[in-house]
Amino acid sequence: MDNPIRLHWLDPRDPSQSFPSPHLAMRDPNGLLAIGGDLSVTRLIRAYSLGIFPWYNPDEPILWWSPDPRAVLMPGGMKISRSLSKTLRRGDYAVTLDTAYRDVLDACAGPRMRSRGTWLGSDMRDAYQELHRRGYSHTVEVWRDGELIGGLYGVALGRAFFGESMFSHATDASKIALYWLCEQLKSWDFHLLDCQVASEHLRTLGAIDISRERFLNLLRPATALPGRTGIWRFDIPSPTPREHLPR
Repeated sequence: MDNPIRLHWLDPRDPSQSFPSPHLAMRDPNGLLAIGGDLSVTRLIRAYSLGIFPWYNPDEPILWWSPDPRAVLMPGGMKISRSLSKTLRRGDYAVTLDTAYRDVLDACAGPRMRSRGTWLGSDMRDAYQELHRRGYSHTVEVWRDGELIGGLYGVALGRAFFGESMFSHATDASKIALYWLCEQLKSWDFHLLDCQVASEHLRTLGAIDISRERFLNLLRPATALPGRTGIWRFDIPSPTPREHLPR
């Protein structure tokens, strides 16, 4: 770990406390910026608006990150493979927004093939549930035969969406969720979808690495624009066959 003295401590009693500049984040581990604080709505909204996010295991103190480079997916830049295109056209599923928020969080916290660890503990789920109640956090759900088979969740500020996690219990289900999210975000003129740290899986879907400086330069004007708080619903044509919707 290079120069741990740079690690900034946050007071859990002061959720309005300022974060250090993301440019002060460590190089090793990449992006580690601060430790401590709390997961209040005030602190989380402040963090996301600055390009900072929490990521830690349940048995650790809260860790705050702003990596360089940053992985982003432009809403119009998702790559659609031939097999995914067939799945989307087949339409044997339904897709909804903000219909089963806690179920999506719980599924994202479960064991998966691709995972950064058991980081989505109960305190994180409670915090994002509160963000959802305040209208800042949203889910996409994919259903088949009334069962939840895939989805994702994230945070929206202005015209920026910060993707947090996704899950899939059927082939391509999380990709379906991401596709329809991107379609809706395009319709709403969102500027970017933050993916935090790239993986080969995300790159196959169109995520690209950009410098932290460029990310922050894109983020500032995006979050300054009017946002969409409250419960989200699709206002573009999306698949909702009754036989697949939740019972």
